[in-house]
Amino acid sequence: MNNTPTSFDVVVVGGGPTGVAAAIALAQTGASTALIARCLPYADNRTTALLGATIDFLERLEVWPNCRNEAAPLQTMRLVDDTGRLIRAPEVKFSSAEIGLDQFGYNIQNRVLMAALEQRAAKLPNLTRFDDEATVIEPEESTAAIRTAGGASLSAQLVVGADGRQSPSRKAAGITVSRRDLGQAALTFNVSHSRPHRNISTEFHTPSGPCVFVPLPGERCSVVWVSTPDQAARLLAMKDDELSETAEAQSHSILGRLRIESGRHLFPLTIETSAPFARHRIALVGEAAHVLPPIGAQGLNMGLRDAADIADIANEARATGEDPGAPHVLRRYHQARRADVASRSFAIDLANRSLLTDFLPMQLVRAASLHLIGVVGPLRRLAMREGLGPSWRSHAR
Repeated sequence: MNNTPTSFDVVVVGGGPTGVAAAIALAQTGASTALIARCLPYADNRTTALLGATIDFLERLEVWPNCRNEAAPLQTMRLVDDTGRLIRAPEVKFSSAEIGLDQFGYNIQNRVLMAALEQRAAKLPNLTRFDDEATVIEPEESTAAIRTAGGASLSAQLVVGADGRQSPSRKAAGITVSRRDLGQAALTFNVSHSRPHRNISTEFHTPSGPCVFVPLPGERCSVVWVSTPDQAARLLAMKDDELSETAEAQSHSILGRLRIESGRHLFPLTIETSAPFARHRIALVGEAAHVLPPIGAQGLNMGLRDAADIADIANEARATGEDPGAPHVLRRYHQARRADVASRSFAIDLANRSLLTDFLPMQLVRAASLHLIGVVGPLRRLAMREGLGPSWRSHAR
């Protein structure tokens, strides 16, 4: 990336997948864009299921062709009630072919996606990368001023905060965040197995949360195991052979013999929502704006919708001579994202609560609801389409 003046149309703070994607999308509109993020190797072996329109967005960014061959298609999704309760839901199977798709999406390792994003970002002449950290973000009347740890001074009409759960951008904008601890933790790891997964993702519902086996290329899967914090800590402490046997038992050996690969990650689960999503020349994307538990593969997909929307809204503003950081433009962004975030957060929270509850009437409602989805074709197809992304999104503005 070439050196450019310190005055930009947009500055993106944060270099995770959402931040780099937002910077690319903004730069592709012709906006002079700066990305402030450390150039660090992405060693994390976690994965993400990229669904529906997320793939279209990555195609639009010219990113997807550089990582598609290292992703596994997701063609079938199974929900299995493994609670052992008196009232249990029937197994539900979703097939992408039923709604005319070759696949719902793809599961990919985050480091592979990041490498493709970084590769694309490096090719954009109007995207300047600062291998640095933003230490000061000061919204002003006509611009926002940003200073970095290395001493660089930048200004922009719009700052996009992609700087995570403890977002300095959010703090600079004076935006509040509501947090709720779910009393659960997720352990993530990858496994190899002796039987083919046949591009089927299987989610076992246990009394303490879901455990999902998501296909990776070859005879491998990523595992997201949600449970109580104590149980998750016990799983994390197990030796490889012991965890392999425990995971195989949890999978009911549908994948044959399992072997744990190196690298495990444990994190507590919360639901967090910022209000509003933009203020004082700062728009929040990704986990700076919202945090969801890893249920239904919504987190990064929703963050990439943030990136797509802020790029489109800023581009529309610039095309009509408007200031992309003006209050009325930021309100458009908040309105564009509000219903999507609220509906996804509510649905995931409700599904999680209905699984954990010991209240028999709620268990009955859950079982009946899944039964209806399983046997009523139009309802099942609606659930599949909405799971890929909100159908009303293209009409929201």
